[in-house]
Amino acid sequence: MEHTKYTYSTVGQSIGKQKHIALIAHDNKKAEMVEWVEQNKKVLQRHFLYGTGTTARLVTERTQLPITAYMSGPLGGDQQIGSRIVEGDINMMIFFWDPLENQAHDPDIKALLRIAVVYDIPIATNRATADYLLTSQYMDNEYRLESIQSTIHLVQS
Repeated sequence: MEHTKYTYSTVGQSIGKQKHIALIAHDNKKAEMVEWVEQNKKVLQRHFLYGTGTTARLVTERTQLPITAYMSGPLGGDQQIGSRIVEGDINMMIFFWDPLENQAHDPDIKALLRIAVVYDIPIATNRATADYLLTSQYMDNEYRLESIQSTIHLVQS
């Protein structure tokens, strides 16, 4: 009889001086995200930006910052961002989520936040934390992080 055994180890990686930042906002938080990006444009323009659907469009229209846009969150955008985190293409996330409003895609949101935590990337889920991240000493410097690497073994017993 075979069963599966998982082993986990940490892998040291680094986040370079130029960050790859995902910008995500729920409907009730989109205006706040656009305003926040506009206020922090000088810092953010030195980094690579990514966003889900409408958030990316609204931020680009208001700030003229280039943003790689993915699908809207409910249409798979959260999953696309999550996959980019796993692949190492996104290494920071600003996600203004609305904890008081039920979302049809809540499981996708939970999966995205889980992936971000597993891969140990900086995450801001509100404006105050986003401000802290942007003013961190690491924002313009390299940062070493530890991410989880899993291995699957089929074990015969």
